[in-house]
Amino acid sequence: VDDVMPSIVSITNNMTADYYYFSQEEEGRGSGIIIGKNDDEYLIVTNYHVIADNDRLTVTFSNDTEAPALVKGTDAKIDLAVIAVKQDDIPEETLNYIEVASMGDSDALKVGEPAIAIGNALGYGLSVTTGVVSAVDRKLDQDSVSGTFIQTDAAINPGNSGGALLNINGEVIGINSNKIGGTAVEGMGYAIPISAARPIIEDLMNKTTRTAVAEDER
Repeated sequence: VDDVMPSIVSITNNMTADYYYFSQEEEGRGSGIIIGKNDDEYLIVTNYHVIADNDRLTVTFSNDTEAPALVKGTDAKIDLAVIAVKQDDIPEETLNYIEVASMGDSDALKVGEPAIAIGNALGYGLSVTTGVVSAVDRKLDQDSVSGTFIQTDAAINPGNSGGALLNINGEVIGINSNKIGGTAVEGMGYAIPISAARPIIEDLMNKTTRTAVAEDER
């Protein structure tokens, strides 16, 4: 956990919610994993539903430093997104602190081996839960997302979405999603396997960062 915490972030999504007779700003919270960097940016993978419909994204690193973020690329079908934080927006002491996460091999997972989840549970800040790999290659087909997932009994609550599921070596084996499975069960959390997500993430990392333009230029 000590080694991995500098690679995990909290994400705040400020959005405008439209109701029948009025609109109001609302705030959603989730998690993300630093999975790479280029000459100008640090790149963070999260769930698509964490950053969907955003007006403004803010990333909070695990040393409590905040920075604005922009969307790099999204894949709503598998519930993945990559966002970017400009290195110029990150204080030097934080640049020296944060790390790119180490990726594991989710294809090599065995049922019963330890699993560690890190994320921004309930928006209170980064916290850690533990359990085991309950099942691999669990096929789910829901309205919001479909695919093959890792099942774990490590607690995955609202705000954990987009955070890391780790093996005992501190390698990322999955991307947690609270949206999968619903709230009617206990001890059944799901994560997108990192081996399946990796080619999608690499494609999203190479997209052009989506910088906002004036309304009349859209």
